[in-house]
Amino acid sequence: MREPLLIINAGSSSLKFSVFETAADRSVILGAHGQVEGIGEASEQETQIEIADAGNKTLIDQPITGHDHESAMRAIHDWFGAHIGSEAGFSGVGHRVVHGGAVYTEPVVIDDRVLTVLQELIPLAPLHQPHHISAIRAVSAVAPKVPQVACFDTAFHATAPSIAQQFALPRSLTTRGVRRYGFHGLSYEYITSVLPQVAPECVDGKIVIAHLGNGASMCAIDKGRSVATTMGFTALDGLPMGTRTGALDPGVILYLLQHDQMSVSEVEKLLYERSGLLGVSGLSSDMRTLLASDRPGAKEAVDLFVYRIGRELGSLVAALGGLDAIVFTAGIGEHAPEIRARVCKDANWIGIVLDETANSVGSRRISVKNSRASAWCIPTDENLMIARHTRRLLDRVASPALQD
Repeated sequence: MREPLLIINAGSSSLKFSVFETAADRSVILGAHGQVEGIGEASEQETQIEIADAGNKTLIDQPITGHDHESAMRAIHDWFGAHIGSEAGFSGVGHRVVHGGAVYTEPVVIDDRVLTVLQELIPLAPLHQPHHISAIRAVSAVAPKVPQVACFDTAFHATAPSIAQQFALPRSLTTRGVRRYGFHGLSYEYITSVLPQVAPECVDGKIVIAHLGNGASMCAIDKGRSVATTMGFTALDGLPMGTRTGALDPGVILYLLQHDQMSVSEVEKLLYERSGLLGVSGLSSDMRTLLASDRPGAKEAVDLFVYRIGRELGSLVAALGGLDAIVFTAGIGEHAPEIRARVCKDANWIGIVLDETANSVGSRRISVKNSRASAWCIPTDENLMIARHTRRLLDRVASPALQD
């Protein structure tokens, strides 16, 4: 495999990864992908590594020793060291990092200074940032000479007007970085990058992309640039999510602190882990389970999710000053035609007319041809976006003459 790149998306209990080969023209091609499950679990729980090739043929599925990110990274490194066909091993490692704050608005080669900043940003993304940092440190321990690149979910939204990034707070807080950042930027960037091939008529238009998954957000894009998004200072804002609240009157938090005597950590756990679809349904955070259930709580959770998408869509259309297209992506957006249908039917007021047959079979275009605003279903690929950024940045570092 030529100049392979390892791309990592680390979570609390799993480490998902892809390996990309570098082609002669410096583009990247998926070679394999997999995950390590069982990280951080009790010692009696088995930690398992799974690897499949680009065609999803299983290459390995077996337990490993250890239960932390370093053990996972060592298992990945050792397996590919024996099978990758490259004496030099990985030429680089790219990481998805949720929060880059106001400091990082583009990918960056990771060093000690970068790690310090990422550590300082943990309070803004407590569910994600610590695990990204653990994975970075794990790579350094296992393969200290391999360069690492951080690619940020917040970076895509740096193009939003300053007014769209502000809260109505004292200026002293704004200057300290308390503002709207937005997330899922790597997904939005990928969808924007493939529009010329999939939906060329949308490239220069006013588009809303709905990234609907366990984490969910929406983004208003004008001529390929983010102008507004539903998430804000943290990844809690906007739509209800699998276990996160979405938009919430801050007075609710004051009430819980003052009248229920909840601690800050208890409130944090409530907002991040016990709310959203899980909290409303009392059943599950998984949309598939909710759609299949006849329980009233499950129906209410789905109804609330669809309602909030419609509310946020109206807000984003206002920010754009019109709408040419909506694009659904991520787990729910790509695989739940019922949700897409309900959103599109509610959005008939802005000219979206659903093609029910196209939607039911998961066609790329899911609106009728004469729909004033078109609707699309396009799979996202954040790992490919990270691989592209990683390859490009490492090539520039290696050959300064290639820099813009």
